[in-house]
Amino acid sequence: METRSIYRFARISPFKAREVTREIQGLPVQKALDLLAFTPKKAAGLVAKTLKSAVANAENNHQARVEALVVREAVVGEGPTFQRSIPKARGSAGPIRKRTSHIRVIVTDEIEIKTRETRQAAKKKTASKKSAAPKKPAVKKETKPAAAATAPAETVAPATEETK
Repeated sequence: METRSIYRFARISPFKAREVTREIQGLPVQKALDLLAFTPKKAAGLVAKTLKSAVANAENNHQARVEALVVREAVVGEGPTFQRSIPKARGSAGPIRKRTSHIRVIVTDEIEIKTRETRQAAKKKTASKKSAAPKKPAVKKETKPAAAATAPAETVAPATEETK
């Protein structure tokens, strides 16, 4: 079951927040929270708050197990921009744009969690299937004689005193 959580009007630029959300997509929830806890960015705290909310929604509304949840989607959209101005030279004003963003996190328990152990077990299964298949007989390659393999080298006449 998919469960979502949206943090609207977050006071951070979407460009800065997208850098963090790209890292957690497709990860199990516990690994994503661990990664966010040790990411030294403001966006990491905001995304972690949204992810925890999505996990709580999944637990309470859909009785999902936290161990089975995977971050299916973590998207940052652009929110409204606050327009401010700062005084500049000769009485003019320069614009200041205070950007906001909408952070959306979707978690699901429908995606299988792939760990290193499950990938290695899958490799072993495919390797055992390949080894059980009948092997083709080896074809012997014909080799050329050594004399035919090398071309005769061109000979250069030694320089004589007559050529001066």
